[in-house]
Amino acid sequence: MANHTQFSFQDASSPIMEELVQFHDHALMVALAICSLVLYLLTIMLTEKLTSNTVDAQAIELVWTILPAAVLIMLALPSLRILYMMDEINEPDLTLKAIGHQWYWTYEYTDFKDLTFDSYMTPTADLPLGHFRLLEVDHRVIVPTSSTVRVIVTADDVLHSWAVPSLGVKTDAIPGRLNQTSFLASRPGIFYGQCSEICGANHSFMPIVVEAAPLANFESWSTLMSS
Repeated sequence: MANHTQFSFQDASSPIMEELVQFHDHALMVALAICSLVLYLLTIMLTEKLTSNTVDAQAIELVWTILPAAVLIMLALPSLRILYMMDEINEPDLTLKAIGHQWYWTYEYTDFKDLTFDSYMTPTADLPLGHFRLLEVDHRVIVPTSSTVRVIVTADDVLHSWAVPSLGVKTDAIPGRLNQTSFLASRPGIFYGQCSEICGANHSFMPIVVEAAPLANFESWSTLMSS
């Protein structure tokens, strides 16, 4: 999860988030190279006396046309690859439906019979020692590690957004429409998120908590919740 004075992303906990972090670093290096080149040329222009009688320079024009195109291709190809990976959902191991309300979430495990619950933020006065203010909920989403989870997202009233940064997930919840995304938790842990679309007075008070657990633990929990 996020820390005080944190400068970069949260620790990646899914393959998609790892790809996004790598692409961010790649794009940042390209931007740094461009800024360095522009700064170098600007320094030359300001510190040296430039005289030129050149009227036509097709070679230079060719370079400043091809070079930006090459840079855009360097950014576009990995970006398109990640977009394809994010939209590709083949044979998920588990399907979870998340429904946004003002101001809580309802979760339905569609692969199980009668496994559904509401998830409200835990009030500050009821927080156990060591838990996180405005981030804890009364019922967490439990998923198995190393399993592809499809999340179907919608809303009951206004626009919401289901987002968990560590898992690289952010999907809009729109009334009357079903959006879907997927993630694979690569390690056990507890991952925090929040509604990321302003949805009214208590928008800040509808957190998301996803707990990734070993398959055996998930099966025990699902059996207990379904009974």
